[in-house]
Order: sequence, then structure tokens, then C-alpha cells
Amino acid sequence: MTTPTSAPTDDAADEASALPKKRRRAPPLSLAAWKQFVNVAKPYWLEEEKKKAWFLLSLLIVLMLAETKFAVMLNNQAGEMTSALAGKDGDRFWTSVRACLFVLAFAIPIYAFYYYMRDLFANHWRRWLTSRFLDGYLKGRKYYSLGSDSEIDNPDQRISEDINSFTGRSIHFLLIFLGSIMQLVAFSAVLWSISHVLVGVLAVYALTGTVVALWVFGNPLIHLNFWQLRREADFRFSLMRLRENAESIAFYRGETQERAHIDSKFDKVIHNFARLIKKQRSLNLFQRTFSQLTLVLPGVILAEGVLSGQLEVGRAIQAAGAFTAVLGAVGVIVDNFESLSRFVAGIDRLQALSRLVLPETDANPAPGKAHPRIDRRPGEHLALDGLTLHPPQSERVLIKELSLVLKPGDALLITGESGCGKSSLLRAIAGLWQTGSGAIQHPPLEDFFFLPQQPYLQHGTLRSQLIYPSAKSSLSDEQLLGILEQVHLPDLIERVGGLDAVQDWEKMLSVGEQQRLAFARVLVHAPRIVILDEATSALDSGNEASLYARLRENGTTLISIAHRAAVLRHHTHVLQLKGEGAWEVHEANGYQFDRPAAEQGSSAAEAASVPQVLVVAAAA
Repeated sequence: MTTPTSAPTDDAADEASALPKKRRRAPPLSLAAWKQFVNVAKPYWLEEEKKKAWFLLSLLIVLMLAETKFAVMLNNQAGEMTSALAGKDGDRFWTSVRACLFVLAFAIPIYAFYYYMRDLFANHWRRWLTSRFLDGYLKGRKYYSLGSDSEIDNPDQRISEDINSFTGRSIHFLLIFLGSIMQLVAFSAVLWSISHVLVGVLAVYALTGTVVALWVFGNPLIHLNFWQLRREADFRFSLMRLRENAESIAFYRGETQERAHIDSKFDKVIHNFARLIKKQRSLNLFQRTFSQLTLVLPGVILAEGVLSGQLEVGRAIQAAGAFTAVLGAVGVIVDNFESLSRFVAGIDRLQALSRLVLPETDANPAPGKAHPRIDRRPGEHLALDGLTLHPPQSERVLIKELSLVLKPGDALLITGESGCGKSSLLRAIAGLWQTGSGAIQHPPLEDFFFLPQQPYLQHGTLRSQLIYPSAKSSLSDEQLLGILEQVHLPDLIERVGGLDAVQDWEKMLSVGEQQRLAFARVLVHAPRIVILDEATSALDSGNEASLYARLRENGTTLISIAHRAAVLRHHTHVLQLKGEGAWEVHEANGYQFDRPAAEQGSSAAEAASVPQVLVVAAAA
């Protein structure tokens, strides 16, 4: 059987620029913003937590009704006390005082319990919504794919801070709205019984204030708050990046460059905030004027009735209190506009994330050009069938029409110039990259184990490092100790204080020790296929040879990226990536890294001698 060992080159595989993305804009305070809110909020009210959600809301409504009733009673008694004082009626005054104290005895505990239940409700909703987003964020490795999506910045902030803001403000504004309706109904009756004219003035005044707030301050404030959230997140991320790369930066003495980068992010925060507070200054001036005039208007309108003796002073006080309460109800948008604008900006950020991690929340996704995807199929062995690979969001061809089959015991070494697609191929095999064509047939991914150049060490005990990513292991302490000896870390347990010792492992262990610890994980899990992305780069030749030999003794199928000639003897074949999608497969025996590709034994005669444990199919 003829087994061609190279892929054809094609000018069509040249690099193409990624499609430009539309710049995101903050949403206006409109029906679209309301739809975004509903998309994010409705699952909590309609799915598994709906009974508890509606119960908590119902309890809050009952408490609000009680609060409103007590507020009306206290307002009436305030009028009674004023009228009693004006009429010098002591008995009437003290009766009103006792009535006020009696109402307060019930009102204060209910008031405190109401705010407790409100915060408890917000906390419960946040827990559920955060859990839902985390499920979607981690499912299908979406946390990884979002890293290549420039539309979504700082998903960590959106999950931690934006969800907290969303649930808290949603309940806040919902209760304000419901409370406003209750106040409007309760105090309008009081106001109507005192003065019809005052009710008419109130309606016109509130409507005018709301329209002015929406028209003049609406979209500018939402836009500025949207970008303030984004720039604050970028600034925080730059500080986090400094902390995570502190050692490398310290070695480079790169403090000046890092400070310049951080300053540029912080300058954007300050500049946007300066624009924001200027707009808020104007809004505050309008809000203060709008609210303070309410101290004068009722008195002006009712003055004639009081001065003529047709209306008691206490009734005027009642009317003024009712006027303020009703105005607060109908002017809720004006009074809370700045906070509402921040809320709408946060909704947009959360909706953008939900659209990607929770696709069911977006019933009408925006149309766009869909990139072809690699077909993934279950199979007994790892096989690549006509695999053509592109980076995400790009048309560049990294690998073109690669076909091969790896059977148990095979060991494939991947080599090539930097940037030719070696690590990209591993990402495709792992299912992290799916942009391209062709098919990948593979055993269950649980049978794979990937070792990167820089091992990931989680926070936790030495035991948890060894058994990662599993949470539990059936291996005894003696067996774990034996595995540490096999990877040449026999004194590690004693040095760190035992298997259950907790350390900052990235600082505690050298890179070479971290890589050996990563090999220990392979021995713990005993996978069928191990993929190594320069996983021995920090090891000396002796440790490297010993660890490779251990894997080969176990009959593990290997796929490696390495640049040392010494590792060739631990592999059966070499996949050489030549760039622009081209590739060649050679026997490891006799392969030399420094020889031109044309001299590596790619002739037909030599190709025919490649053992059939590695089947290389012709590329069309």
C-alpha cells in the first residue's frame, strides 16, 4: 500500500485577515434594554427556583403593604398633632402622640424585617444566577473559547460583580416600582380628598420631570456608565496581570513599562469618570431643583384655603406629606435615574455574556458568517482524516488535509518552525480549537492526558496536585509516594510537610520540579494517550529520558512536541510541519532535526517502508 508522507502546498492556504468585528455600543434606556433584562431574569422566575422566588417576592409585597399602611397612618397622625397644636387642644395632641407610638411599635420591626428579606432575596437570586452562569462558562470549555472573542472583555468581572449588581438592583428597582404603586394608590386618595387642584398640578409636574430626565440625561449617562464599567475592569485586569507575572517582570526589571501600561488604563478610567461626574452634576442639579420645589408647591396651592379658614393647618400638612409621597411614586425615574443608568449598562454586559455561555437566552441570535468546524467522532484509536486547521476568528491555514492513525504503543513527535501550528494541532486534538474541516476520531477524552510546558498547579495540598484533575483517588499514600519516587521527587513529601501540606506550589517548586510533578499526574491516572507540549523543556537529559522511558514501558500512546534530538529514540514517527499547511511524516529512526526536509527520507521507496502501525492516508 502506498503511503504518501507529505501534504500538497496551495497558494490558497495563505494567511487571511480575520473578519472585522462591530464595535459594541451601550444600549439606550428603551424597549431593547427591557428585553435584555427579561432574557437574563426570566429563568429564575420560571424554572426550578420559581416557587421560592415567588414566595420571597410575595412576602416582600405583604411587608410593603404593611409599611404603606403604617406610613399613611403616621402621616394622618402628623396632621392631627399639627392641628391639635394649632388649636391648643392638649387632649387631642396627646391622643395623637399615643397613636403614633402604637403605630411605630409595629412599623419599626416590619421595616427592619423588610430590608432583611430584601437582602436575603437578592443573595438567593445571586447564588442561583452565578451558579447558572458558571455552569455555562465551564461547560464545553467556553471559558477557553471566550479568550479569543474580543467582544467579551473580563468575563470574570461580569460573573462576579455584574451579576451581584444585576440581582441587587433588579430587586431594588422592582420593589421601588411596587412600592410606588402602593404609595400612589394610598396617598392619592388622601390628596384627592383634600385638593383636586393639587392632584392635577402633581400629575403635570411629575410627567414633565420624567420626560426631561429621559430626554436630556438618558442615553449619555448610560453610555458613560457602560464604558466606566469596562474601563474599571481593564484597569483591574492590568493589576492582576502584574501580580500573576511578578517574577518575570522582576527579572526583566520591567517596572517602568508596566507602570506606563497601568497608567494608560487608569487614565482612561479617570477621563471617563470625569465626563461621567460632569453629566451627573447636571442631573443632580435637576433632581435637587425638582425635589425641593415640592416643599413650596403644596403650600402655595393650599395657602388660600388655610388663610381663609376653610382648611385646617393639619390638613395642609397632611396634603403636603401626601403630595411628597405621591410625587416620589410618580417621579421614581427622576429620583433614581443615575442608578438606573448604571443598571442598564450592567444589563448589557451580562446579556452579552449570557448570549455566548447560555445560548438559550437569546431566541434570535444575530446572523453572521459561520466558520466551518472540524467533525469529531468517537473511535477506538486516535485518527485524523483530512484535517485542515484554522486559528479561531481567522482564515489562515495552519495544517492542510492531514490524515493519520495512531494505534496503541505508537509515539509521534511533532516538530517544525515556530508558529507553524504544532501547539495548534494539540489544541484541535483536545477539542479546544474546532475551526477547520476534516474529522478527528478519538477515544473518550477521559483517556487523554495533556502536559503543557508550564504545568498548572492549583491551590491546595500536595495530594490534590498529584491527583488533579480528579477530586479523589483510590491510591494509598504509599502508592503516591512510590509515584513521586518514579518521577525523581522522593524527598518532596518530607520537604513540604506531607501529602496534606498546603503551599504556594508555583513558588515552592522549580519549573523542573513542576514538570516532574505533572508527570506524576500521568502515572496516577494511567491514561491511554499522553500529549506533551514541550513538557520536558526544563528537565535535564537524564530525567527526561527516564520519564519518557516510563511512559513507553506502560504502552502509552505518545504525541510530543520537542526540539531535542535525544527524544527521538522514544518515538516511532515524526510529523514535520513545514508551514503554510504543508507537512511530512518520517520514521523517527534516522530523522535529524538539522537536515533539510528533502533529505529526511521522503522518497517513495522510503515512504513505503514506514510501518503500518502508523497509517498515513493520501491527501487529496
